[in-house]
Amino acid sequence: MNRRAVLCAVIVAGSSLLCGPASAQPSDAPTAIKTSDAPLPIGPFSQAVSVGPLVYLSGQIGLDPATGQLVTGGTDVEARRAMANLGAVLKAAGLTFGNVVKTTIYLTDITDFGKVNAAYAEFFTSGTPPARATVGVASLVRGAHVEIEMVAVRQRY
Repeated sequence: MNRRAVLCAVIVAGSSLLCGPASAQPSDAPTAIKTSDAPLPIGPFSQAVSVGPLVYLSGQIGLDPATGQLVTGGTDVEARRAMANLGAVLKAAGLTFGNVVKTTIYLTDITDFGKVNAAYAEFFTSGTPPARATVGVASLVRGAHVEIEMVAVRQRY
């Protein structure tokens, strides 16, 4: 009987458990995900990074990828644009919202929770919704009112 050893490591920053074959595979090396259908990063980071079965999506705010400007119309409009941006990054990684297992939402005004929650729910319409944290913050880049980040998992096993 041939048994394969399995290596598991805790990824502290992402609070995730990553398991896979003990022998590293080139395809398990961190790989940047990039698409022009979502705003390009405004700093030294990737839109997303894929490592093994996990894809870590950087936080997105409500920037219009065509203009680079923050959308107007309220926090719910910003949330929908941020979710659409994340959807474009997921698509570039070959994934959908159905692959998302964890999200974090940052709000500059926690009283906008209901509006953002309603906009967010439009993108998770079937299956098990992901785990989520919502955090009130003092401010966000570019004067945004909401930022959303995600972790997704590929169906590997």
